Amino acid sequence: MSSEELKKTIQDMVVPGKGILAADESTGTAGKRLASINAENTEEMRRQYRNLILTANGMEEHVCGVILFEETLSQKSDSGVLFPELLSSKGIVPGIKVDKGLVDLNDNGEKFTQGLDGLGERLEGYKKLGARFTKWRSVFSVSDTLPSPELVKRNASDLAKYAKICHEHGFVPIVEPEVLIDGSHSIERSYEVTENVLQEVFAALESENVALEHCILKPSMVISGKEASNRADVETVAKETIRCLRTTVPATLPSINFLSGGQTSEESTAHLNKMHVLDSNMPWYVSFSYGRALQEHALKAWAGKQENLEAAQEAFMKRAKLNGLATLGKYSEEME
Repeated sequence: MSSEELKKTIQDMVVPGKGILAADESTGTAGKRLASINAENTEEMRRQYRNLILTANGMEEHVCGVILFEETLSQKSDSGVLFPELLSSKGIVPGIKVDKGLVDLNDNGEKFTQGLDGLGERLEGYKKLGARFTKWRSVFSVSDTLPSPELVKRNASDLAKYAKICHEHGFVPIVEPEVLIDGSHSIERSYEVTENVLQEVFAALESENVALEHCILKPSMVISGKEASNRADVETVAKETIRCLRTTVPATLPSINFLSGGQTSEESTAHLNKMHVLDSNMPWYVSFSYGRALQEHALKAWAGKQENLEAAQEAFMKRAKLNGLATLGKYSEEME
């Protein structure tokens, strides 16, 4: 492991006013996105969708890193440039989703994330294609009884093992423990689960001797379930999220980049902004690593048609800019 290599990647990815774009939708998830605009889920259509976002002019002003899907690493822009090369030329760090999706763990319907087998070998291949950081997502459903201690410990252990392997191969790992927003749980229950999950994750990282200064955390916010009655307002979500992070996340971690996780584009921006308004002295850089929340408006504007490319890129750039402002506490609803 080259600590200088890891240090440089962190330096390039922890930049005030900038965040990470998650463009790592699997083939199936990309298909759902394309189906929403009545576009066919072919490799070429997925390439065009990636091209729309990744060639947006000025993207580097608000985005410092992009998480790619394996297919996208070897695809090219309309002008014939490999996407990782295109991003690097803009000063944006290319990254790669390395987990292999979810598999059943128990009879509760809970799922853990697979992909540790052969990870080191795959990383060497990704490195040759230009990737410098990675992402591994684990998920936790919430109810009165879930997640189970079994799942929390399994996911935490695997996230830590993944991070250690990435460091050994010179990659900065994004550790993503997602507490799902699906359900009718209260914000209090969300806090309880999120706190427990993060405590277990950092205990596992410590157990594996993972250097936190070369890691990025991608957590969910402490937020009411989508179907909850009396869902918590923006200020409460921001307050409870900060309280949870201050309780669980060591100050040695350089950056926390939230997932949007089912929030609307506007909600996820407002929540991030409010955190910075309420607490301007957080020990980590607090930013975004949004997927749908950055791309949804652009996708609708594009509708799979080349003639809509410019309007779609404008829609993407607007959301990128607003989230960049949110990382500085300078966003307001009037900007929408």
